[in-house]
Amino acid sequence: QVQLVESGGGLVQPGGSLRLSCATTRRIFSRYPMGWFRQAPGKQRELVACFLNTGSTNYADSVKGRFTISRDNAKSTVDLQMNSLKPEDTAVYYCNTRIDIDDYWGQGTQVTVSS
Repeated sequence: QVQLVESGGGLVQPGGSLRLSCATTRRIFSRYPMGWFRQAPGKQRELVACFLNTGSTNYADSVKGRFTISRDNAKSTVDLQMNSLKPEDTAVYYCNTRIDIDDYWGQGTQVTVSS
């Protein structure tokens, strides 16, 4: 069973910061690529940032320079540091991993950017 558990969402003012964390098992963390997606109301789920199989990172254009994805090897977590948040960043954020051809998702964490 693939477990992905997100934490760290919440309400923040425009320009503020939040840090999301996705915890999983050591087996998943060490073997498979992981990343973050988000889905705003009425919109399709979209990639935010991810690690590729090569270990390099990929970011959506809309978050480049503001968001940073990182791995904590000691905790088996993939974190997303979000700075300079904008109202358009409001969405449910999902942790993802892909095993072979199957995608697995966490339960999601709400991020709301509003004054």
